[in-house]
Amino acid sequence: MAALRILVADDDAWILHMVTTVLEKRGYQVETACDGQEAFDRAVANPPDLLITDVMMPKMDGWKLVKLLRARPEFAFVPVIFLSALSSDDDRIRGFRLGADDYMPKPFRFEELDLRVAKTLRHRNNVERAAREQLDRPADAAPQQRASTEGSGLGGDLSQVGLSSLLTLLEMERKSGILIITEETSGDIGRVFMRSGRILAARLDGRSSPVNDECVFRMLSWKTGAFVFDQTEVEMEDEVGASTTHLLMEGARRMDESAAG
Repeated sequence: MAALRILVADDDAWILHMVTTVLEKRGYQVETACDGQEAFDRAVANPPDLLITDVMMPKMDGWKLVKLLRARPEFAFVPVIFLSALSSDDDRIRGFRLGADDYMPKPFRFEELDLRVAKTLRHRNNVERAAREQLDRPADAAPQQRASTEGSGLGGDLSQVGLSSLLTLLEMERKSGILIITEETSGDIGRVFMRSGRILAARLDGRSSPVNDECVFRMLSWKTGAFVFDQTEVEMEDEVGASTTHLLMEGARRMDESAAG
């Protein structure tokens, strides 16, 4: 089995050397970059299994680096760990909003980094595997509480894979069809219309509003329930006009603000 590849971006040569030494001892293949632009170019040329990045770097900071990578479907399941001297709660929240899996303030213990790398890789592997397993299940194997089973598509359980991971996977695989989601407690039903992995429109059954992006934001808060994906051609205009990544990031920002308020 090939060694997992980790890309480490930091403008501090000592940090790069120490992190590389620790990770290579664990059997990882490590590639380094001394600024954000170099890290972006290396990642695009050969996507790593994990990105570890500083925030304050020349040419391109870590915020922009991760934002640009997360905008590309092939990086949806690549985990990210931020290493930064920026240690305020606002900085950590910003990192997680961008889709980071962990955030370690400097200075840090290299032994702790070792443990967090292993934990992050296990967690992200489990998330992707669960998403793919759920998406590959026949629709009639989905939970019985599903209120709507139109079509003969694929089905699964929201408690096993979150909507954000599901939408990301559908985008990566450029699926076309209608995603039907049923919230377990309220019984609310939402529909997401997709073509070639792009969200065209979204609706909540029985309601004139919200629609489209506001509807997606509402459904992202649903933690339990079921989904069915009916693979079919969808002929409709793009009413959303935004990428899946943008919708997920904005949805995460709104949930953060709601929790803080």
